[in-house]
Amino acid sequence: MTPKRKGHLSTFVLGLMVVVFTVALVIYPKQGFEAGIEGLKVFWDIVFPSLLPFFILAELMLGLGVVRGLGVLLEPLMRPLFSVPGIGAFALSMGLAAGYPMDAVITARFRDQGLCTRIEGERLLAFTNTADPLFMIGAVAVGMFHSPAVGGLIAVAHYIAAFLVGVSFKLWGRGKAAEERAELEARTTPRERPRGNIFVRALREIVRARAEDGRPFGKLLREAVTESIMTLLMICGFIVFFAVMIEILRLSGIMALAGMPILAVYHLFGIHTGLVNPTLAGLLEIDIGTAQTAAVQAAPMLQRLALVSGIIAWSGLAVHAQVASVITNTDIRMSPYFLARFLHAALAAVITVILWFLGFGRVAAKAASAIPAFAAFHQAASGAPWWHVMWTGLTTWVWLMLALLVLAAGWYTARRVRVIYWRAKLPRA
Repeated sequence: MTPKRKGHLSTFVLGLMVVVFTVALVIYPKQGFEAGIEGLKVFWDIVFPSLLPFFILAELMLGLGVVRGLGVLLEPLMRPLFSVPGIGAFALSMGLAAGYPMDAVITARFRDQGLCTRIEGERLLAFTNTADPLFMIGAVAVGMFHSPAVGGLIAVAHYIAAFLVGVSFKLWGRGKAAEERAELEARTTPRERPRGNIFVRALREIVRARAEDGRPFGKLLREAVTESIMTLLMICGFIVFFAVMIEILRLSGIMALAGMPILAVYHLFGIHTGLVNPTLAGLLEIDIGTAQTAAVQAAPMLQRLALVSGIIAWSGLAVHAQVASVITNTDIRMSPYFLARFLHAALAAVITVILWFLGFGRVAAKAASAIPAFAAFHQAASGAPWWHVMWTGLTTWVWLMLALLVLAAGWYTARRVRVIYWRAKLPRA
C-alpha cells in the first residue's frame, strides 16, 4: 500500500472513530457529563494546585539562567551516565518533584532554546518521565492500598526502572548524536574554552544566560504565569476528554471486547482475570487504572502491585497525549518515548516482583518511617495542611538537587585528582 493510500485509510479510520464516539456521547449524555465533572474535579483539586508552582518556577529558572548554571555543575554526572547535557538533571529533578508531564514541558523548552539536540531530548524524555513520590506513596499506597510500605516498594521499583531505562537509552541514536551535537554547537555563539573552577564556570554561565535572555523580571514573571496557565488548561482538556472516553467505552461494551486478548493471556499465565478491566483502564489513564487495580481484593497482592507498578510506569495514553501536545512544536519524536514507556513498565513490574520476594516490603516500611521525606509524604496524604504538602515537595526537591550537586562535585574532583596524578608521574623535560 502506498503512503498516500495509508494516509487516506488512517484519516477514514480516525474520522469513523470520532463519529462513533460522538454518537455514543449523545446516547449516554448523563454518564458522559458526570465523567467530565469527575475529570474536572481531579484537575482542579489535584493537578492544578500541585503543578502550577513548579511550572512557574521552571520558567523563571530558565529565564534567570539558573538552569544553565546547573547544567555546567552536573555535566560530569549526566553525560557519562545518560549521554545528555548536565541541564538534564533539572528536568529529572522537576519531574521527580512534580510528576507528569513536567519533564516534557522542560525538555521542550530545552529544545526550543537550543540547549539540547533532538536525540538528547528523546533520551531525556525516556527516563525523566516519572511519577512524583506523593502520588505513589500518598495516593496509591495510603489512599488505595492503605499501606505506606507498599508505597516504598512501588517507588523504589519505579525509580530503579527509570534509571535502567536512562542507561539503556544512552545508546539511542548513537550514530547521529555526535553529528547533531556538532551542528548545534556550530549554530550557537562561539565561546571561549572553559577555564577555572567548575563553580566559577557555573556562575559565569548563569550571568551569560541571563544577559542573553534580557527580559526584565516583571515581564519574565508575567510570561511564566501566562505560559504555565495555558499549558495547564491544555492538560485539563486531556484529563476531562479521557475521563469521558473511558466511561463511554465501558458503557458501550467496547472495553470488554478489547479485553478478550488480555483475558486469554492472563488465563495462560495464571493471573487473576479480575485484573483485565483495570489493565485496560490503566492503558488509557493512570489514576483510574491504579484505583481499579487496588480495588480488586480477590486478586493476590503481588499481582496487584506488579500491575500498579506497570501502569504507573506506562503512565497511560492520557499522559502520552499531554506529552505529544507539549512537544508538538519541536522535532522530538514520540516513537522513542513509546518504546521507553513500554520498557519502563515491564522493568517496573519485574523489579516489583523481585523486591517482593526479597522482603523489601518490610524494609520499605521501616525506611518510610525513618526517612523524613517519606514520613512527610505519608502525613501529607493523610490530611496534612496544604502548606505542609508544598513544603514537603519543596524540601524534597532541594535535597535531591543537593545530592546531585554533591555527586557531580565528587565526580569532577575524582577526575581532576586522576589527571593531576598522571601528570605528576610523567617525566619532566
